[in-house]
Amino acid sequence: MKQNEAIDTAHAQYVCTFRPDPEGGYSVRCAAFPELISHGDTLEQARAMAREALELCIEVYQQEGWPIPPSEPEPRRTVKEAVPIKLALG
Repeated sequence: MKQNEAIDTAHAQYVCTFRPDPEGGYSVRCAAFPELISHGDTLEQARAMAREALELCIEVYQQEGWPIPPSEPEPRRTVKEAVPIKLALG
């Protein structure tokens, strides 16, 4: 490709799950790309690693000719929280 050739680009977004690791940092998964597993020492680093991993997944999908999962135009915000309850035993 010539240096001055235009490259078509598009913006996409995918929902990722950031889960705190017991040993520290955050693990990252993405339902749209089940093979994507990443990690960061901080939430900010985990986000950057997720972005890089998503870009690499899409690059591999394109090289292999696999269909790229559709972007999520309006990802919903999900709040996950542990809710303690009391259980009657016996």
